[in-house]
Amino acid sequence: MFFKLTLRDIQEIMKTVDECKTIIEVEIYVGEKKVIIKKSSTSLPTLSVPATTTEVKKEEIEIKKDITVQTEIKEDENLIPIKSPMVGTFYRAPSPTAKPYVEIGQIVAAGQPLCIIEAMKLMNEIESEVPGRVVKIFVENGKPVEFGQTLFLIEPL
Repeated sequence: MFFKLTLRDIQEIMKTVDECKTIIEVEIYVGEKKVIIKKSSTSLPTLSVPATTTEVKKEEIEIKKDITVQTEIKEDENLIPIKSPMVGTFYRAPSPTAKPYVEIGQIVAAGQPLCIIEAMKLMNEIESEVPGRVVKIFVENGKPVEFGQTLFLIEPL
């Protein structure tokens, strides 16, 4: 039986680890891949994903909840930040020759795709959480993003 671990599953597990006082580390095996979620010394959960269990040199990706975004615009209480749910590469369009999903000033519907984040060779569409107007785009096309990094500011309508 094949089990697929979605981003929402990982986020829920991280939330549970963060809230639970007795859980320090969780290991999940999916085929030859292993996902490790553990609390750091500051009691915030981190996620480590080794590339594969068969490789000699293993790379780890850490996702930390305490990442801050440096920006010239302060996030107004009325604006909704759309944050990156993962570490990856930010793309404004579905392909290199396509138009961007959204532009500044554009009205978007809840659930409308705003961008793509490529993570571990998977393309993940990031959707607007609310209907509104795109006020600011913080990331340049093709640039890396961190977990929790603000990607867009949306003014709710």
